[in-house]
This record gives sequence, C-alpha cells and structure tokens, in this order.
Amino acid sequence: MKAVVLVGGEGTRLRPLTETIPKPLIPLIDRPFLHHVLDHLARHGVHEVLLSSSYLVDAFSDFIEARHGDLAVTWITEPSPLGTAGAVANAVAYGGGIRETFLALNGDILTDLDLTTMLAFHRERRAAATIALAPAEDARAYGLVELRDDGGVLEFKEKPQGPNAIPGPVNAGTYALEPQALAEIPPGRSVSIEHETFPEMIRSGAPVYGFVSRAYWMDLGTPQKYLRATFDALEGRVHDLAYASPHVDGTARVSLRAHLGRWVVVGPGARVEDGAQVEDSVLLAGSVVGKGARIRDSILGPGAVVAEGATVMDAVLAEGSRVEPHVWSRGARVSAGQALSLHQPV
Repeated sequence: MKAVVLVGGEGTRLRPLTETIPKPLIPLIDRPFLHHVLDHLARHGVHEVLLSSSYLVDAFSDFIEARHGDLAVTWITEPSPLGTAGAVANAVAYGGGIRETFLALNGDILTDLDLTTMLAFHRERRAAATIALAPAEDARAYGLVELRDDGGVLEFKEKPQGPNAIPGPVNAGTYALEPQALAEIPPGRSVSIEHETFPEMIRSGAPVYGFVSRAYWMDLGTPQKYLRATFDALEGRVHDLAYASPHVDGTARVSLRAHLGRWVVVGPGARVEDGAQVEDSVLLAGSVVGKGARIRDSILGPGAVVAEGATVMDAVLAEGSRVEPHVWSRGARVSAGQALSLHQPV
C-alpha cells in the first residue's frame, strides 16, 4: 500500500513561524508533526509514502534522513505548485507509477481515522474515490458533501457560503483513490482535487463515495488550531498518542520557582526562568522565557526569547525572534531574527 502526502503548502496562516520551518515539520509535542502522519499511515499497512512539495524543499532533507520506521519515504519535487490534484497526479506518475488503490492526504492534518476500515469500505463499493468525512455543525469553513443513503456522493460543495451555520458532513482531507481517477489530469498543470477533480467525477457518474467517521481530526493551518491539536494530544483525545501534561523535554530547564499550566509543551533545550508563568502555550527548541515573564496562548519558535518581565498573549514568535524586557503585547507576530520592543495596545 502506498500513500501520497502533500507537504507543499506555504503555511501562510502560520506565519511568521513558517518563514523558516515548513508547516509539516513544526513539532507537535515531541517530534515534527509529519512523523505523526507517517506513523499513523504505517499502523494501517502503508509501506511507502511519497512526499510532494515545491516549498522549502531543502528543509525536508534532514527529516527524511532521520526517519526511521517500517515504511519507505520517497521525495518528489514539484517544479512549481501543482495544487492538490495536480500534485497527487504527478506523484502517481512518478517512477514506475502507482497501479493500485492508494491513499492521498494533506500533510497538515492530525487524525486517528481508521484507514483500514475506510479502505475496506472503498473496495467493497468498487469506488474510484472515497472521501473521508466528518460531521460538522457548520460546514462553511470546510467542504460540505451531500450523500445518498448508500454513501455515494451527490454533490461536493467546497466551502459553501451563507449567513447561517450549514450543518453536514465535511471533507476531512484524506482520500482513498484508484490511479485512473486522476488519469485525465494533464502533466504539470495545477489542479484542485476539491474544486475541480471531485466535482467533475461526480458529474460524470464516476463512483465517488463518502466515508463518514467521528474520528479525531484537526488541520494545523492556524496558530489557534495548532495549539488546539497540541492540547487535545496532551489530553489523550487522539488515539495512539499519550503524553504527560504538561510535557517538558528531558533537556529543558524549568525553574522550580516558575509556573507551568496543564496545557504547556517545553521543547528540547528550552528554558523557563524564576517567577515565569506559562499557560496554554508551546515553547519550541531552545526558546527562553525570562525571569518574571508571562506567556499565554502563544507559540515561541526555536530560539525565540521573551525577556525578563515581558508579557505576551496570543503571540507567534518566529525562529530567533525576541520580545524585549517588560514589553506587554497581545497578538504579536514577530518575524525571524526580529525584536519587539514597544508596548502594543489590547
């Protein structure tokens, strides 16, 4: 079994953190998020994963070299962004090509979806494509999918619009596909699987099905969702993930006079000094919270520093950035290597 994992998104909504780190390589608790994705695939019998991207390609080299496990990783460089369907079609045609049922998924989704059961559902119905779906109270931020009683897809509405909440099953970003489902996509063309491929398959009468599941899933596309996924993992809401809460890496240093809330991750080599208070936040490798500083609802990138007496809330600090002493800030976004030295209004 093979899987295509799309890791080419630029992560614009997670900037400035993604200025130097591709979104799939941002750590979730104790390792790059992409490790969680690949481990989940391996648990369901995937033996080879094709990673496809055109963004920050060199940054993935160390990840691939360090990857240890029971599946092979093949890298495919996109000369230019190809969209979701174009990237998957490019991967299907790579090398000797994919000639059997395979999985395709976005590399920024944390899920414990039962892929084995989904594949059985796909094969029993002789589907060309099966879309993992999750029930939602409001589908406007996702993709609403209308189904027949047997699970066949009637209509695929990517991010429907309207003034009121639209409940229903939504696209959860994982697909079981037959190679022929993407056979008509021209090589090198950017194509969206959500906006173009699935709607065209449905119009043509191809067997497209929806697999509805209440499995956990969360895309890590924004700081708020990244933090929510982290806290859910700490709380044991994601099957196969188990962590102490708060999670403090063995190489981190936390003063006995500091306070850590329950939903906190302190990464490798990070430091929390006397009198500091950290709540609902992630401190990535080598970051520093100075004496008496206060952190809440924030992400500190690798080597970021919040100096003595400073307070930051709802902040995203990129790699090597700094908040100067006694600054008070809400909603700061500090780019890599830059400093925040002025108080910001509420």
